Amino acid sequence: MQQKRTYTLEEAIKKLEHYCAYQERCHKEVRQKLKDMRMIPEVIDHIMVHLINHNFLNEERYAKAYVQGKFRIKNWGKRRLILELKKRDITNRNIELAISEIDDSVYHERFNDLAKKYVSTIKETNVLKKKKKLVDYLLYRGWESYLVYEKANELIG
Repeated sequence: MQQKRTYTLEEAIKKLEHYCAYQERCHKEVRQKLKDMRMIPEVIDHIMVHLINHNFLNEERYAKAYVQGKFRIKNWGKRRLILELKKRDITNRNIELAISEIDDSVYHERFNDLAKKYVSTIKETNVLKKKKKLVDYLLYRGWESYLVYEKANELIG
């Protein structure tokens, strides 16, 4: 069986600085990484404080980057974004800040484009089944139910 490597405080700090510099991380991810490195709680706290003080870790910045990325690339709606950020223990204040940065007109335009694009791919001929497929698809991506049902009725009748 392979022995897990141990790290000095300086090695761990350097490793985590690189880990955080590579891509935005939330506190929960970094804490887990330190636990996986078998660091003791006092050292974990010390390294977390170091990373925050040297701006390697910033939850507000993380939340904004996460929301922008998932909205732009995965076409997630606000409900899914909020749920995923809560899973990562991001504060409500930071979640609200990040969500508020999504422009309403862009949000609705993205929703309309996504719905129209998906409807054109549904092969189902039964109107109710077709509507259900569209609704399920959009709800899974976290779009608000009132928008989804309105759009389903508009596109499928």
